[in-house]
Amino acid sequence: MLHFSCDICGKNLAASSRSRFVVKMEAYAAKDPAELTDDDTDADQVEEMAQLLTEQEENGDDAAEPLAASRKMRFDMCAYCYRKFVADPLGRENVNKFDFSEN
Repeated sequence: MLHFSCDICGKNLAASSRSRFVVKMEAYAAKDPAELTDDDTDADQVEEMAQLLTEQEENGDDAAEPLAASRKMRFDMCAYCYRKFVADPLGRENVNKFDFSEN
C-alpha cells in the first residue's frame, strides 16, 4: 500500500483522498539563440579555455560542482499547503514578514 504525506507540513494523506495534490516543477538553464559576430570567430577558443582553467585552479574553484542542466521535481501536498503554494509559489510573501524590534 502506498503512503503519502505532505512534503511541506508532513500531514498524512490517503492515496485515494481528494485532499492530496501533486505539484510538478521543472527547472532548466535558459538558452537564448546565440548570434555569432566577427569577434567570436576571430577569438582563439583553445587559449580562452586554458585561461579559464588556470583561473579556476588559482582560485580553488575546482571543487565547485557544476549546476545540473535540468531538474524535475514532484511534491505531494495537502489542500491547505497547496492553496498557500498556488497563492505564492516563489514564497515572496514570507520574505517580507520579518518584524525586527527597534533596539
